[in-house]
Amino acid sequence: MEVQDKVLLAEYRRGNVGALGQLVERYRRPLFGFILKMTEGREDADEVFQEVWFRAIRGLGSYRDKRFLSWLFRIAHNLIIDRARKARPVVDPAGARQDGDDPADYLESRVPAAGVGPAVEVQGRDLGSRIRSAVERLPAEQREVFAMRMEGDLPFREIARIQGVSINTALARMHYALGKLRVELESEYRSLAGARSA
Repeated sequence: MEVQDKVLLAEYRRGNVGALGQLVERYRRPLFGFILKMTEGREDADEVFQEVWFRAIRGLGSYRDKRFLSWLFRIAHNLIIDRARKARPVVDPAGARQDGDDPADYLESRVPAAGVGPAVEVQGRDLGSRIRSAVERLPAEQREVFAMRMEGDLPFREIARIQGVSINTALARMHYALGKLRVELESEYRSLAGARSA
C-alpha cells in the first residue's frame, strides 16, 4: 500500500473524516471512470460509486491489500456483477441511452478545450462518441479489463486477481479488446495518422 494511503487510512481510523475525503478525491477519477464504463450510465454509476465507498468503509477492518485502488476496483467489480445478476434486461428499440446522457460528455471531461476551435471540438466529440460506443460493445470481461487498465492503470496481475482468472486470461482479454477496437475504429485511426503526417 502506498505510504500516503496508509497515513490517510490511519487518520480516518482515529476519527479524522477529512482523511477519508482525501482518499475519495484521490481515487474518484479512475474508480468512477471504471464504474461508468461497466454500468448503464451516470445515475447507475453514481449509485455504484457510493456503494463502493460504503462497503469500503465497512470493510476497512479486513483491508490487507497492497494497493488501495485495487481493493476498491475489486469491490466495484463484485457490486457490478451482483447488480447485473439482479437486473432485468432493459430493451430500448431505438438503441439510445435511457438516461439521456450524451456519450460525448464522458470524453469532454477528459479533453482540455483550451485553444481548440469549434470544428476540432465537434470532431473530437464525434470521435469520443465512436470510441465510447466501440468500448461499450466489447464483451463484459474484455471491457472490464480494458477499463481497469486504462482508468486505474492496474497491473495485469491485479486485474487477474480481481477477475478471479489467470494472468494469461487477463492479458488475452486485453489483447482481444484492443484487437476489436482496432478493427472497429480503423477508419478513425487512419484519418488521425493521415492528419499527423500532413
